[in-house]
Amino acid sequence: MASMRDIKRRKGSIQSTQQITKAMKLVSTVKLQRSKQRALNSKAYFNYMFKTIQSMLAKSGTISHPFVAGNESERKAVIVITGNRGLAGGYNSNVIKMVMRSGLNKEDLLMYTIGKKGREAFNRHGYQLAEDYSPMIEAPDYVDAMRLCSVLLNKYKAGEIGEIWFAFTAFKNTVSHEPTMMKLLPVDRDEFKPDGEEDEAPMNFEPAEDEALELIIPKYVASIIYGGMIEAVASENGARMQAMDSATSNAEEMIGKLTLQYNRARQGSITQELTEIIAGAQAIS
Repeated sequence: MASMRDIKRRKGSIQSTQQITKAMKLVSTVKLQRSKQRALNSKAYFNYMFKTIQSMLAKSGTISHPFVAGNESERKAVIVITGNRGLAGGYNSNVIKMVMRSGLNKEDLLMYTIGKKGREAFNRHGYQLAEDYSPMIEAPDYVDAMRLCSVLLNKYKAGEIGEIWFAFTAFKNTVSHEPTMMKLLPVDRDEFKPDGEEDEAPMNFEPAEDEALELIIPKYVASIIYGGMIEAVASENGARMQAMDSATSNAEEMIGKLTLQYNRARQGSITQELTEIIAGAQAIS
């Protein structure tokens, strides 16, 4: 059995750790409220952008724009959003595993990482890292999303990459975060198929439909990237808050067990001392 000194030292160490996890939980809670509201406020814009693309594709007939028709390149760009820090439960590992198990050929992938944890993981597993944009996740900004979008679209138009994929953690609510992977380009008509038949009537575009898609698709891709960053930040803070809450509860449970062990050891020590005193008194008498 551990000595009273060892138990007391371990209990003190766990109490110190518990104070840290409590503080981290409070910080994550505050950040979550801020990022959660930002994510909710931005959803209306992204939903409207999706419906706009949906309507254009439904009414454009057999459009042959490269953003829809694709190109012959086998290379695929994958944008992956993770965090710059750990201690967030399975937040980082879940999205990393999702990409690795996606079925995409590892040799064909060019990784564009947003978050140090993703960069480190994919580098460790031998993936080809094209660019790292980890600082962007600290303070997501639409201008940064547009800049990354421009880089990828230029490579797509030049035929250097044939597909653009996006992996992030979608924010459902405070306790629910879903790793999500979607193809941004070429645009899949099936994903944008309208529910109602009334939206499928032909329509003439001004400017021409090719020019319209040339303008709207980059905005769509940039908005998805930006929205993904916002939702990822909210998801990370939610996951870290849950992880720190669990860690604090576990520390409380361990402290209770150590307190019980300490009391038992102390009681045993007192009993032994009393037994020795009584035995000594009997020997003298």
